[in-house]
Amino acid sequence: MFIGAAIGSFLNVVIYRMPRGLGLGKPKHSFCPRCEHRLTAPDLVPLFSWLVLRGRCRHCKARVPSRYFWVELLTGSLFAIVWRQYLVADWDPIRALVLAAFCSALVAAIFIDFELYIIPDQINAFMLFLGLAYNGWTIAEGLPGAWAWGMPSAVAGALIGVVALWAIAFLGRLFFGKDAMGHGDIKMARGIGAVLGPSLALMGFGLAVPIGVLMGVGYLAFRVLFQRGASPPDEEPEDEVYVPESIPSLLKCGLGYVLCIDVIGLFAPKLYISWFGEDPYAVEAMDEEAEVETTMIPFGPSLAIGALTAALFEGPIRGLIASYWAWATGEKSPL
Repeated sequence: MFIGAAIGSFLNVVIYRMPRGLGLGKPKHSFCPRCEHRLTAPDLVPLFSWLVLRGRCRHCKARVPSRYFWVELLTGSLFAIVWRQYLVADWDPIRALVLAAFCSALVAAIFIDFELYIIPDQINAFMLFLGLAYNGWTIAEGLPGAWAWGMPSAVAGALIGVVALWAIAFLGRLFFGKDAMGHGDIKMARGIGAVLGPSLALMGFGLAVPIGVLMGVGYLAFRVLFQRGASPPDEEPEDEVYVPESIPSLLKCGLGYVLCIDVIGLFAPKLYISWFGEDPYAVEAMDEEAEVETTMIPFGPSLAIGALTAALFEGPIRGLIASYWAWATGEKSPL
């Protein structure tokens, strides 16, 4: 678990720097965002430093968000589950490494999306490459599940991820005239499908729906309670007119995600700009104290949690589904 917590400490760097356009290696050392003082060993012990220092910078005494602690704890817990399943109960070190990297990417995506309502393309591209590389190894070893529908399972899963979430976005725009799904979520689903394969990815997407409902209700209740008694925000002189994405743009972006133009565009930004009309490395000014609408809830965290649940608890979930199906079809009486 401590190794996972140490990886979580690195993920905190990713979560802070990547969406802000800061290089992960520049500066090489960690620093306090408030006083910019270089952090040393006493400040960087996973889990314990935040607890011992009571969530404050040792130098300027500024409050350190609890997110730093929870990222380390969550990553450590996920690594412990992977270690137990694939290095103790079973011996599959390659699968363990892949799932550890997959969990790390999803943890970073969860916390970035919760804070800033974005999922960096680099994280989504990493999951796609991870899934393709692992699938290449399973094909070389002749392992079961390496192929699906006459194609590599990573390719099939990536296509399922794009189509499933893009279809929600398209139908929501077509029938309700609203943006129903973020593009980052579509690209995340592609990466999830590449790592998990089509059947397990669909299981994760299915789990994401009730998880999203539960998280949405809890999130709204928390925000309503937290904001109770707060002064209402100042009225703007003119409200911005909501303009949903055009259907031609949605069609073009969907094709771009199938062809992985967004991933290629990370290495050839001009291609990305010409296809999507934006710079993949552009960093918008961020107001970290900005208020968002009470009903604005990111779906990315639910999607990531559904994928993590499906990946780490595949056996028990499939068993529950099989038991329910047997009972529903009369093959087995309920217990």
